[in-house]
Amino acid sequence: MKIQTVTSTLVHVPMRKPARWATGGLSHVGEMYVRVETDEGPSGLGFTYNHPETREIVEQRLLPVVLGRDPFDTEGIWQDMYDAVHTLGHQGLVFNALAGIDIALWDLKARALGLPLYKLLGPCRESVPVYGSGGFLNYSVDELVEEATGFVERGIPRIKMKIGLDAGRDDREDLRRVAAVRRAVGDDVEIYVDANGSYRAKQAVDVARRLEDLRVGWLEEPVHAADREGLAVVAAGTTIPLATGEFEYHLFAFRSLMAAGAVDIVQADVGRVGGVTPWLKIAKLAEAFNLPVAPHAFDVVHLHLMCAVPNATVLEHLSIYDDLPYKERPEPRDGVLTVPADRPGHGLELDPERVAASLM
Repeated sequence: MKIQTVTSTLVHVPMRKPARWATGGLSHVGEMYVRVETDEGPSGLGFTYNHPETREIVEQRLLPVVLGRDPFDTEGIWQDMYDAVHTLGHQGLVFNALAGIDIALWDLKARALGLPLYKLLGPCRESVPVYGSGGFLNYSVDELVEEATGFVERGIPRIKMKIGLDAGRDDREDLRRVAAVRRAVGDDVEIYVDANGSYRAKQAVDVARRLEDLRVGWLEEPVHAADREGLAVVAAGTTIPLATGEFEYHLFAFRSLMAAGAVDIVQADVGRVGGVTPWLKIAKLAEAFNLPVAPHAFDVVHLHLMCAVPNATVLEHLSIYDDLPYKERPEPRDGVLTVPADRPGHGLELDPERVAASLM
């Protein structure tokens, strides 16, 4: 079996309600899809973030590396792809491009064998708890409460909301908003908060200590994701676990983050770290540091990966992605997401009509 074609597609879907956080926002959501096809029939679907420049890297730099290769040689292909692009940088769009192809190859391998991806990886579970993720800064307190209680009514007893109003300058209002959600959902619901890197280290420690009284389950990116020293200061200054890693890319960067004591919950994102091949290494590295993993976004493919590692905790379920053009997505039930055991690969299929309607 040889890789015969690799095609990529960018989609861009309007959101029902725009979302804003401390350092940015969205009015549309999108993904880049990568389809890898072989000369013997089996194909695989990969996906990553929808930047046109990422598509250029796939088509101009990576296609010559992968065409004609055996799709089962994922480790060798990944290393050769990395060698072909590493002079462009060790993070960002380069790793997004690697992810699109690598995820497609793992999907292809599992489909060729007639297995769900988690079975190919070697599972230790078949379902993972989820948390409802949203709570954006442009929501009023009433809207925050409505969304949070809506997740709870759906059987999801874990929620995440944003803090960092006015680029981190209004932490008092941040605390009032968290307190309002805590009152609304009661004591038995887990609340996570995400500052999106908007605070300074000492400010973040002060905010964290007040969040302790609200029984917050984790504090995510309290300072800039690249500020290792600041993250370590915050981690040492609060009893709340510190979550970060969605903006780390290279395995060595995760090693530095963990060795610095700057993370308690590792949020490696399969679409940013370069795909399934490196994600599994990062999860094993976290296991060696006795740290749990709780990946950012891409809940369906992360479900398979989390079912195959012993240090899995929770999955992020982002309702803003519900309108992406898939035929069918597994939905959480009773607070967990379960692998559809009858679907080979990661189980996602695109709806051609909806894809055509949302092309960039």
